[in-house]
Amino acid sequence: MARLLLTGAAGFIGAHTARMLLERGDQVVGVDALIGPASGLERHRLAWLRAHERFQFLRADVSARAALEAALPAGDFDAVLHLAAHAGVRASVGNPHAHLETNLGGTLNLLELCRTRGVPKLVLASTSSVYGDSQTLPFDEAQHTSRPLSPYAASKKAAEALAFSWHALHGLDLSVLRYFTVYGPAGRPDMAVFRFVQRIAEGRTVTVYGDGEMSRDFSYVEDVARGTVAALRPLGYEIINLGAAEPHSVRELLEITTRHVGRKARIEKQPAHSADPPQTLARIEKAERLLDWRPLVNLDEGLRRTVAWYRAERAWASKIPTE
Repeated sequence: MARLLLTGAAGFIGAHTARMLLERGDQVVGVDALIGPASGLERHRLAWLRAHERFQFLRADVSARAALEAALPAGDFDAVLHLAAHAGVRASVGNPHAHLETNLGGTLNLLELCRTRGVPKLVLASTSSVYGDSQTLPFDEAQHTSRPLSPYAASKKAAEALAFSWHALHGLDLSVLRYFTVYGPAGRPDMAVFRFVQRIAEGRTVTVYGDGEMSRDFSYVEDVARGTVAALRPLGYEIINLGAAEPHSVRELLEITTRHVGRKARIEKQPAHSADPPQTLARIEKAERLLDWRPLVNLDEGLRRTVAWYRAERAWASKIPTE
């Protein structure tokens, strides 16, 4: 049984990862600031975890170093999974300071915590957004990522570079995971899958940005959580893509979602946002080799599960703001 610190425990990927860790027998100290919109999703996700006696929840902001350190319990941690982030490509354009303070400053605080407490391993959540508008597909971990299109992507790229410094200076074992458009039950309401499912189910207008041909490597959350847990193994310093390796356009996403919801979509088109890359696609051979990992859930099955979750939670999930 490992004793693990997991930041972003009430977040989408964080909650699924924490549950997998608990189910395999680990002890998890979960940290989250709970500063996002009061959608009810955080309470819903945490309810999965608080039923486990080996889960301890702490409300703390990773960007507030002194308060974070004061909140953490005494004792050693075998590893830190740093999944807390101020997320959202478009949101970061309007509020860049919050993204830099949490995503870079928070990462610095967790790196220093590992150094001062002697934690040997840190798993750091990053994003496919660091690849910018690269036309080289699929995205390979070795290609350049020096031209991020948004403050969010820039903050994550900076966190990756900072993490390497702690590996080089202090010998910290670091796995940097670049997530590709994660979706699934209890997902983020600002992302397309949740918005499409809710708005189609409730007969509301669905906003589509661009011509519908923008493509994404939609990755099911349980696959991503499984890869995150696998990254706890000793690796030195590695950057690893976690994606489905299967691109789908927004048009395809709409078609599959409407089929599972059983209702036609009312569509309103808006211009594409300049911070959104036109396409993403992960090369995942490195994850296969280092983590013994492959995605298991395709988009059709993942959307079926997501729609089933929404129907079960519709009484309150239908009221969550998505714009």
